[in-house]
Amino acid sequence: MNTRSRYFEAGFPAPSYGFIVVLIRLVRMTFRPDRLDDFRALFEMAAPHIRAYPGCLHLELWQDVRFSNILTTCSHWETPEALEAYRRSRLFRDTWARTTPLFAAPPVAYSHLPTLIVPAP
Repeated sequence: MNTRSRYFEAGFPAPSYGFIVVLIRLVRMTFRPDRLDDFRALFEMAAPHIRAYPGCLHLELWQDVRFSNILTTCSHWETPEALEAYRRSRLFRDTWARTTPLFAAPPVAYSHLPTLIVPAP
């Protein structure tokens, strides 16, 4: 049984947008304010390649409401192994190497599994 099937069999529900998301990855990054535009340009360049990476189902970039230099990536992955394969890829290594000099503070990453989807009223 593959990882995707194990999570489904364990009772994790299918999200309402039509496919099973096994892993949601959030990476919160605090940038030096003078380097924010550099990161946005880098993200715009890398995002289509990340979205096309095997196992990536979704990718967004969010901006903090109070602190404009804090950005979070939200990505959905078919399996934890797909995320790890991406993290070992040249695409990740090259993108991350160009991103880390722009930080004002260390990034914080979280991985989540969907456990409850509540439909809108």
